[in-house]
Amino acid sequence: MDQRITEFKRLLDIMDELRAKCPWDKEQTFESLRHLTIEETYELSDAIIEKNLEEVGKELGDLMLHIVFYAKLGEETGKFEIASVLRGINEKLIRRHPHIFGNVKAVTSNDVKDNWERIKLDEGRSSVLEGVPMSLPAMVKAYRIQDKARGVGFDWENMEQVWAKVEEEIGELKYELANENTPEKREDEFGDLLFALINYSRFIDVNPETALERTNRKFIRRFKFLEQEAANKGQKLHEMTLAEMDEMWNKAKEQE
Repeated sequence: MDQRITEFKRLLDIMDELRAKCPWDKEQTFESLRHLTIEETYELSDAIIEKNLEEVGKELGDLMLHIVFYAKLGEETGKFEIASVLRGINEKLIRRHPHIFGNVKAVTSNDVKDNWERIKLDEGRSSVLEGVPMSLPAMVKAYRIQDKARGVGFDWENMEQVWAKVEEEIGELKYELANENTPEKREDEFGDLLFALINYSRFIDVNPETALERTNRKFIRRFKFLEQEAANKGQKLHEMTLAEMDEMWNKAKEQE
């Protein structure tokens, strides 16, 4: 038997055993697992950012357990079970890849994404934005809704146009700051600027969430170096001048 099938069946059997006999597993519900699943997803994200493929494999196992757990809970309610979950995704993949399983032609990955969005509308969705979860972090949501709008042709023609929009939004924010308008107006213009920058990121093939997270980690790494350097000299950061801290900061950059 295919090793993949063997191990997957083994996981299903283990899940049945745990649900029947383990006090903790018996108590779990969709709601109680939800925050744990979110945590596991972020742990997978961390492993990917760190390029730790061994850890990626481990985190995928944790997520697979959660998927099987939810399927077990669904089976107990009579609403769905693992076979119907797999059948559903199999059929959806075939339906949404007519360039592989049908007669539609798609030369580029953008062609594939465009077809995907049109097919979802044909399946009954009232808006191409309907599938974007409202609870997504704002930056991820902005990137996704822009990409989905692009899928039906609502997009800039080139990156020069997008950068011009970024500069326009910078000018509008500067104007609001100079004229001391309301906090709400400043927030509105700042949000427009961020949205335009995220739009630009798509045109230069940069994922803004990944880019910002890498910068966050770089800052943390350098700031911890600064703290350690200060401690090695018997100093505390709040007692140092900005020039002294800048010198240590530049040293951290050089060491990278």
